[in-house]
Amino acid sequence: NRIHLAKMLRRGGNLLLLDEPTNDLDVDTMRVLEQAIIDFQGCAMVISHDRFFLDRICTHLLIFEGDGKTKWFRGNFAAYEEKVQKENPDRLAHRRSKYKQLKLRR
Repeated sequence: NRIHLAKMLRRGGNLLLLDEPTNDLDVDTMRVLEQAIIDFQGCAMVISHDRFFLDRICTHLLIFEGDGKTKWFRGNFAAYEEKVQKENPDRLAHRRSKYKQLKLRR
């Protein structure tokens, strides 16, 4: 998969569709991928659970909510979470406590 991605980035095109591109990448390779996506002249559609990666590369988000609705947001993931927190302070509190519990178990 990495070889195909590298070939595509070199060859050009106007659309990249990447599904979980950071899986199994070391930090150095992830940074190279981030820069390649940022420098890409076309549209990159990235599906990822890596919030930090999304924060660094995204300018727009299509958010799939648990109720089956989608939301279009201009900005990165941190800006989206900040907006959600302002609109509904209790909504992210549950998610954050869940992540804290996971971190404590390590």
